[in-house]
Amino acid sequence: MTTQNLLVELFVEELPPKALRKLGDAFAHVLAEQLTAMGLAGPDSVLTPFASPRRLAAHITHVALKAQDQPVQLKLMPVSVGLTPDGQASTALIKKLQAVGADVSEPAAAVAALKRQGEGKAEALYLDSLVTGATLDTGLQKALDEAIRLLPIPKVMTYQLEADCALPGWSSVHFVRPAHGLVALHGQTVLPVQALGLKAGNTTQGHRFEAAQSPVAIVNADAYAQALRDDGAVLACFAERKAEIARQLAAAAAQVGDGCRPIDDDALLDEVTALVERPNVLVCQFEPAFLEVPQECLILTMKANQKYFPLLDAQGKLTHRFLVVSNIRPADPSAVIGGNERVVRPRLADAKFFFDQDRKKTLESRVPGLAKVVYHNKLGTQGERSERVRAIAHGIVNQWRMATLPFTLDDKDHFDTLDSKVQQAARLAKCDLLTDMVGEFPELQGIMGGYYARHEGLRDGVAIAIEDHYKPRYAGDALPRNHTGTVLALADKLETLVGLFGIGQLPTGDKDPFALRRHALGVIRILIDKQLPLDLPALLLAAVEPFGERITDPTPVLLDFMLDRLAVSLRDQGYSAQEVEAVLALRPARLSDVTQRLAAVRAFAALPEAPALAAANKRVGNILKKAEAEVLPQVHEALLKEPAEAALAQALATVTPQAQAAWERGDYTASLQALAVLKTPVDRFFDQVMVNADDPALKANRLGLLACLHQAMNRVADLSRLAV
Repeated sequence: MTTQNLLVELFVEELPPKALRKLGDAFAHVLAEQLTAMGLAGPDSVLTPFASPRRLAAHITHVALKAQDQPVQLKLMPVSVGLTPDGQASTALIKKLQAVGADVSEPAAAVAALKRQGEGKAEALYLDSLVTGATLDTGLQKALDEAIRLLPIPKVMTYQLEADCALPGWSSVHFVRPAHGLVALHGQTVLPVQALGLKAGNTTQGHRFEAAQSPVAIVNADAYAQALRDDGAVLACFAERKAEIARQLAAAAAQVGDGCRPIDDDALLDEVTALVERPNVLVCQFEPAFLEVPQECLILTMKANQKYFPLLDAQGKLTHRFLVVSNIRPADPSAVIGGNERVVRPRLADAKFFFDQDRKKTLESRVPGLAKVVYHNKLGTQGERSERVRAIAHGIVNQWRMATLPFTLDDKDHFDTLDSKVQQAARLAKCDLLTDMVGEFPELQGIMGGYYARHEGLRDGVAIAIEDHYKPRYAGDALPRNHTGTVLALADKLETLVGLFGIGQLPTGDKDPFALRRHALGVIRILIDKQLPLDLPALLLAAVEPFGERITDPTPVLLDFMLDRLAVSLRDQGYSAQEVEAVLALRPARLSDVTQRLAAVRAFAALPEAPALAAANKRVGNILKKAEAEVLPQVHEALLKEPAEAALAQALATVTPQAQAAWERGDYTASLQALAVLKTPVDRFFDQVMVNADDPALKANRLGLLACLHQAMNRVADLSRLAV
């Protein structure tokens, strides 16, 4: 089958930059998938997507003009319906054959060509047929229509075709942006397809200002990228353009010297890549006096408002230089540089003004204002929320205090001081929501509170806690740096989770407007990574009390939700589903030892005895579930009649104290590995002992022995989950 390469381009007005990469990938992949499904492209076809501010395109290799004909077997109808008692074609069968295009000029021959499959009432008539393969003209039209239909368009525009502007309401087009051109080339041949009121051709537009030719002629599908680069001054490939911008950013930073580097922000790099067709990185600067403002403010305003790349020095401190990615390459870039420097100056001046104004009021003076800010119509104001966070934080400190018993006088002083700092930090943590800076840049909440706390001379531990209490803000973010911040972050996230779950605001599907999954993972990470000796169920219960009658106790549902989040997180970290299920089946209260349990389970599973013991454990669990009454883990030696059950009891008496001692000192691996010696006595027990003996006393004693075994084996994890 002869094939050639295919190029399809949709030329439009400037596309939304934050959606460009997703739009480009979706357009290209759906187009390729559709052509492959029709047999026009094959497994050896290579897809190259293109996406620039004004175009979506795809290059696909080895595309056929016509797909191969495919043999198919059509099910017609049951034999009892299609054939008369004497084996002739019924009227229904003749009509069906005519409908599928079969030759019925000789009914007997037509019947003879059919196949019978099945038995009895299920026997049916089948016709072997040949489906004509799709042609590229019709197949590409269907694929293009589907690619446009399935584009993940963030917001649809409605516009009219130019030819029909005199007829309002006629020929309206719904698309992400007005489309002005369509290219469809199979090798050198233009394919007769249409889309969005446009007919395909072999010309497109290059750079608005710097194209060497207009329009740009595409002589064949393989010349697309090179023609746009040479004649259109456009780097059409998103990935290539992104790599070029990254290269230029690094080169410009190196030219500045002093170990400078551009800020690392992949989302910003993607957005800038979607804004330019011919990137040109230029070095700009602002007055060093603006560096008195916290660098987070300056960085955010340059990134969010201007799409600039701030330059950091070798120590990670902001410098007074920044990088601009221009879309033009003038011989003298001074005008472009000067224009960007003039534009950024008012933004930085605003940030400085906000910072200076905010520092005229203390955080404490803003506390009453929190009572006027609604947090949630069912959960009250930010002031009420702050009080709940304080109460929850106090409970966390007390639980932590009790977990360290017995403690010394120094420990008492430590927890008293910690509680004092936490209470102060919790009272002031939300006050920066009332500042001008956070009003302008909500992303800086917490961060600005830390700066203002330091300006007021508050204890550094309190300032750090205020700054860190939203951490971790996202996956991979740093955790709070001190104990005060750790307690406050836990309290803040628990208040959010308990409150919103308590009023029924649970995440559904992919909708999570309050980021409750992220809050749950934040609590989990803090408890595990900080190795805190705190019980999750107790934390949740303590967080419910400050809400009073505002909420319904959500503890059972919320605990399940958090354990589900933990399971997903652990699987993402590389633990197997079996390992995770084995540990979480016990619903461990302290998450701080989950990773140690997982390591122990993995080490146990590697033992040669593990499969047999896991299977036996599953069997024991099933036996105990079927018991008529509750089985207590106790054994009477006088009732151990069989040698095999006596041997198992003796082995348990030896192994259980060893496993228990290792478990109590936190050596879960040793605790599980101590069980390996039970394989032989357990196997002998099930081979030689009848558990459900006729004698009720013997039966009860044997069930008690199995309960002892089950208890010993499932202290670290539910080993039955490892059974194949």
